[in-house]
Amino acid sequence: MRGGWRELAGLVLPVGCAGCGAGREPLCGVCRAALSGAGAACVRPAAAPAGLPAVYAAAAYGGAVRGVVLAHKERGALPLAGALGTALAAAVRAAAAGCAGELVLVPVPSARRRVRARGHDPGRRIALAASARLRRAGVPARVASVLRLNRAVADQAGLGARERRANLAGALEVSRGGVELLVTGASAAAVAGGPGGPGGPGGPRIVLVDDVVTTGASLAEAARAVRAAGLAPVAAAAVVAAPADSFRWGDPVHNPDRPKNP
Repeated sequence: MRGGWRELAGLVLPVGCAGCGAGREPLCGVCRAALSGAGAACVRPAAAPAGLPAVYAAAAYGGAVRGVVLAHKERGALPLAGALGTALAAAVRAAAAGCAGELVLVPVPSARRRVRARGHDPGRRIALAASARLRRAGVPARVASVLRLNRAVADQAGLGARERRANLAGALEVSRGGVELLVTGASAAAVAGGPGGPGGPGGPRIVLVDDVVTTGASLAEAARAVRAAGLAPVAAAAVVAAPADSFRWGDPVHNPDRPKNP
């Protein structure tokens, strides 16, 4: 069975490790360790967009990590979602540290044309893998794909920070029924962060998730859409931060959604 799985994986994965190309394993031990999430920390783009919540990432974008992300995202190496989900789970746990309630992972959506072209939704797939990993570790977690694009947007690749912000401004919204899905188990009166609601004592904690954070424009727009629906506070997490030299790892940041100490 194990040998059969390796043969099947070889049909969709590059020969050798997706990260470094060494050996014949889909992902070698060294590259898997790079996605362990052991170094998950708070990151902040050098020119962070307004409204960006505190963002936590599991690794810097480059080298083997970049290779794994691209193999999964652009070349359809779907089994790599497990390792990427492990990384995202670590970032989510860091983002929601101290939260006693359920973690609700909300993926940043991809444009439908991109999903069709790739044949899968990489962000959602990694989020599902991360939530499964969290549950196995005893952390209540689920995925709620409640964000949607309400207009066409250009491909973000090749756009600068200002262009990305303009491209996404007002483009996301919580889908019909999305608020109820996010606050399942919470009373309607607690939706805006009261006891039992998102961010309240024992209530669910909304964590926006993405595979890569570059300028922070996508996560900032996602946070705006969630706040516009009356939901707060929110945190954000990503598998990787890119490019590494534009981020300040581990620095204290201002989080507009961070609960104030009494």
